[in-house]
Amino acid sequence: MILAITSGEPAGIGPDLCAALPRREWPARLVVIGDRAMIAARIHAVEPSVDIVDYVHDGVPRAGALEVLHVPLASPAQPGRLDAGNARYVLDVLDRAIAGCQSGEFAGMVTAPVHKGIICDAGVPFSGHTEYLAEATGTPLVVMMLVGGGMRVALATTHLPLKDVPAAITRPLLADTLRIVHRDLRERFGCAAPTILVAGLNPHAGEGGHMGLEEIEVITPVLDQLRAEGLRLTGPLPADTLFVPHTLAQGDAVLAMFHDQGLPVLKHASFGGGVNVTLGLPIIRTSVDHGTALDLAGSGRADPGSLFAAVELAIAMARRQDAP
Repeated sequence: MILAITSGEPAGIGPDLCAALPRREWPARLVVIGDRAMIAARIHAVEPSVDIVDYVHDGVPRAGALEVLHVPLASPAQPGRLDAGNARYVLDVLDRAIAGCQSGEFAGMVTAPVHKGIICDAGVPFSGHTEYLAEATGTPLVVMMLVGGGMRVALATTHLPLKDVPAAITRPLLADTLRIVHRDLRERFGCAAPTILVAGLNPHAGEGGHMGLEEIEVITPVLDQLRAEGLRLTGPLPADTLFVPHTLAQGDAVLAMFHDQGLPVLKHASFGGGVNVTLGLPIIRTSVDHGTALDLAGSGRADPGSLFAAVELAIAMARRQDAP
């Protein structure tokens, strides 16, 4: 099994995190994608003993070495200094990983953080890995889910201004999102009969219509429809009490209605060790749960815990997918 590890924004901590991969023995072959010289320079600044070798698909990996699939930088990269000239490079790295996953060369991909703003500043519309992967694979709908702290939290909407969230949560969107979460919990997480805890949108899940009608007009009808299809769904539940241990223990995953409804709780419980997973794709993709941390780039102080967790989860998902 070969996993692709994209090195992310070259001015950020992605290359530093890759330096930590040889510290462990992995039950898979890990290939870092990025500029070979840049990665070697960043890695040797913090891990001088790590050998860098060129990736050859049919080659035999050397124990303790880091395999790198070379994609050239457009401009020299300096830790902590963003350069819009390298925006296309960041996307070229992603494109190579996606192509390898689609061809079967890679069993999945694990992504280091990118900087959305600098890519957009280069004139390339980019709202995030999740949306880019969906477009690149021709997937009409994907779902962002974070895993950590004993929780799995999926999102009905992702990077939207809060004022736009209610209109975005339609019956078709919610139904399709729940079907994707249900399917991937079964196929990629090994939950034979998953139960999904569904949050309401409004405080107190609308308080019977006194604090909003979305629960009555949108969420509950969808849950009733999907229960008739055989899905095990609980809700809509008030988000302020959904994340207590007793309630969480009754489900395999949570569906939150918007980004900051579900993720602050999970990140409080697992920051530095959480994993971002894109559900609904025809390929496996996991990611770190943090940003580029420009202030830490090149310092040797970047914590690889989230990257390690993302690699571990990608390996587990790939094994389940390959199981008869």
